[in-house]
Amino acid sequence: MKESGQEDNIRLSVVMPVFNEVDTLEEIVRQVLATGMAFEIVMVDDGSTDGTRDLMKQWEDHDTIKILYHDKNRGKGSAVRTGFNAASGNTIIIQDADLEYDPRDYADVVRPIAEGRADVVYGSRFLGKPARKMNFWHRVGNFVLTLVTNVLYNLDLSDMETCYKCFRADVVKGLPLHSKRFEFEPEITAKVAKRGYRIIEVAISYYGRDFDEGKKITGWDAIPAFWTLLKYRFVD
Repeated sequence: MKESGQEDNIRLSVVMPVFNEVDTLEEIVRQVLATGMAFEIVMVDDGSTDGTRDLMKQWEDHDTIKILYHDKNRGKGSAVRTGFNAASGNTIIIQDADLEYDPRDYADVVRPIAEGRADVVYGSRFLGKPARKMNFWHRVGNFVLTLVTNVLYNLDLSDMETCYKCFRADVVKGLPLHSKRFEFEPEITAKVAKRGYRIIEVAISYYGRDFDEGKKITGWDAIPAFWTLLKYRFVD
């Protein structure tokens, strides 16, 4: 990624919400650090009870990793917002603590911001890179929510619910964000769209988990997501 020279100006904060990921956390941290692109990892434990908090102690004095703890489980949106507030880089990307998303895609996701072509970049799981196919009903739910997003906000996204959302830091630090759980994804999409920020999608890899492998989002989460999209179309 260094060939263009423009990426030298990027200080990438990787905001990582964590909840009960004791089996995958060490490996995803290794992968993020191996990219050589992380100015910092802002890791927010959202009240884990499976030993994850004890595992995180090994990084409390790490030069690149900031560790933050919620006293109880508040939801992914709350953890991401805590991470945004603590991030000190000029560019921010969200990274789940499982192994569904590949940090080697950071170069492609960050590049449009580094080149000044975008304010926000979404990594799409449906644009052609290798992917473990997701559960059918998850795919249907994602398609419907993305379609509703495009209709309400005049966008042309293929994957609104993606984890890999990357922003100029001043974009997210200026947004009034309130969502506590998975409705964070439609809320932030609605608000960057209404403010006219330039959004670009790039292809990313995806290796989805099933519920027996620890996946947490369910079909019921589509209901508050839909309501969030509708609400923020008319209020801020």
